[in-house]
Amino acid sequence: MDNLIPTRGYMTKAIYDWIEDNKLTPYIVVDATYEGVVVPEEYVRDGRIILNVSSTAIRNLKIDAEVLSFSARFGGVAVDLWMPIGALQAIYARENGKGLFFERDGDIQPPPSGTEYKKKFKRPTLKVVK
Repeated sequence: MDNLIPTRGYMTKAIYDWIEDNKLTPYIVVDATYEGVVVPEEYVRDGRIILNVSSTAIRNLKIDAEVLSFSARFGGVAVDLWMPIGALQAIYARENGKGLFFERDGDIQPPPSGTEYKKKFKRPTLKVVK
């Protein structure tokens, strides 16, 4: 089971579609220091870049298990952006902040199994106080 394709690309595409279907504006946060990222350096702040990826702002969007890429205009100049899916830190709706946020080099973390959950989160107990 360790050879499964990571879920980050699939979940990103699903959240992107959900945001667009609700007529909201999808934004992504990308780790610009991640190896292989191609973005306009002049827009990078603190090693990250935040981009509007709405269908009206970009062209040729590709989201798959390995890469997120598209074309956009910066200062009137068309630029092709390319980023490994591992560089994606978040995708969210600008209007309400709802979306997904990822761990560095990790995928969305699954909830703990039943026994792990029970160990980590014990049920509250009541005590009679006189």
